[in-house]
Amino acid sequence: MCNPPFYESHEEMKQLAEEKQNEPLSVCTGAETEMITPGGEVAFVKKMIQESLHLREEVRWYTSMLGKRSSLLSLIDELQSLDNKNWAVTEFIQGDKTKRWAIAWSWKDIRPTMGVSRSVSNIPKKYLPFPSEFHLSLPCKSVDSLIEVIDTEINSFRIPWKWDNQRSSGLGFTMENAWSRQARRKRQQQEAAQDGSNQADISFDTENAVFGFIIQVRRPGLKNADVTVRWVKGVDSVIFESFCGMLKRKVEGR
Repeated sequence: MCNPPFYESHEEMKQLAEEKQNEPLSVCTGAETEMITPGGEVAFVKKMIQESLHLREEVRWYTSMLGKRSSLLSLIDELQSLDNKNWAVTEFIQGDKTKRWAIAWSWKDIRPTMGVSRSVSNIPKKYLPFPSEFHLSLPCKSVDSLIEVIDTEINSFRIPWKWDNQRSSGLGFTMENAWSRQARRKRQQQEAAQDGSNQADISFDTENAVFGFIIQVRRPGLKNADVTVRWVKGVDSVIFESFCGMLKRKVEGR
């Protein structure tokens, strides 16, 4: 993680120090080159973002700490203007009382968890990355029958998918919206051309998948079950929303 110079001038550093209600708990020992840079931390991290445009996927995640909440918003605006669809934000306390923020971005399509990517309070919703988890609670007498419905439905899409009974979760990947009516008709035509066989080759390099997901089933009580869908790969939130809507209709209508 980069720890950039926070200030753009001695005047800014002095002004922000004077605005604090309490005296600092320790003496600042940072050298001037560590504390001050033209344009402050926003300009410094914007330069990182521009450099990441050239490196792209050679680096999985680019990260930086920030000293001001306003800087976080400016940098997210910058990422959005560059059509970045995979970033994360968080806030934390450094030492005893000093609040800091952090931003991370990636040009790859591996999605972080919600706990990692949306851990900032009191910022407009547009600055948070798209939620990567969908939760559904429903009445359920038999978890096994619920899992069977989910497993059968996902297998019908003819995509790489595997259910793990021990973990009560499954991992799947797809190259397209395989649950749309158009995709279903296409599979039916292909199976008809193969004399009714449904053993079409479904293998492909999951690195190239446009959407990856984990489905997890838990039973918090005797009469209900919780289903969680986590978006783990991809940049198209529309596909994720469509998948969650399809799964919700299927398990509620079972």
